[in-house]
Amino acid sequence: MIVQRFEEVINGREYEIEVSLVNGTTWCARLGGVQGGASSLMPFYGDTPDEAAQQLTNWLTLAHRNAQKSV
Repeated sequence: MIVQRFEEVINGREYEIEVSLVNGTTWCARLGGVQGGASSLMPFYGDTPDEAAQQLTNWLTLAHRNAQKSV
């Protein structure tokens, strides 16, 4: 299995994103480095590893923004 890893800092928190090849043209991004638990609520797909990772990064950024507004 081909896996690429990206490290992102979002709202001061470090995230490891793992992107794996699903088929010849589709990549799936999930949070990595989570032991004994769910890595994310849903996978994020893209045509390239960068696109899939960006989909997850965008969602995390939006989730942090919404969490800060509700506090």
